Amino acid sequence: MREWWGRLRAVLEQLSPRERWLVGAVGGLFAVLLLLLGVVSPLRAALERGRERAKAAEQQLSVALAVRRELDEVQGRLSHVEQRIREGPRGNLFTTLESLARESAVKVDSMQPQTVPSDSAYRETKVEVKLEGVSLAQLANYLNKIESTPQLLSVKSLRIRTRADKTDLLDVTFTVSSFEPV
Repeated sequence: MREWWGRLRAVLEQLSPRERWLVGAVGGLFAVLLLLLGVVSPLRAALERGRERAKAAEQQLSVALAVRRELDEVQGRLSHVEQRIREGPRGNLFTTLESLARESAVKVDSMQPQTVPSDSAYRETKVEVKLEGVSLAQLANYLNKIESTPQLLSVKSLRIRTRADKTDLLDVTFTVSSFEPV
């Protein structure tokens, strides 16, 4: 390495002052170019990648916070429902549906129990109810009573058809569920 520096110094000493100044200027430009390409440009690219990653992380955080809020809301609703199941009145689902039908002036055509897979924490009871020849007002009143009873009941499915013989009356089939702690 010393030999190389020695040769370079010897060549520079043989040059005129003007040539030395030009070689120094070109060397300086070359050093600046190396500094820009070797240090500044990679640092700027790394800074830009860092900004992009920070922006992506902020977006992910925003999504995660939204999911967290939604999860908290769902968990709150779930705990409210579980509290209603634990503390609510219990009773035979068939008897409850029949008494609500009487209150609504609805004649129940049939009630069929439905099989339900068991859960470790709650037992679900499902009944399919068929109504024939009911008015829309009677149906709405009956469904409202089912949904607003103190016993936690839920209408799972609902099929409504108009009758061919009397178009102002409906044939209705729906499924009602109730839950009890095991």
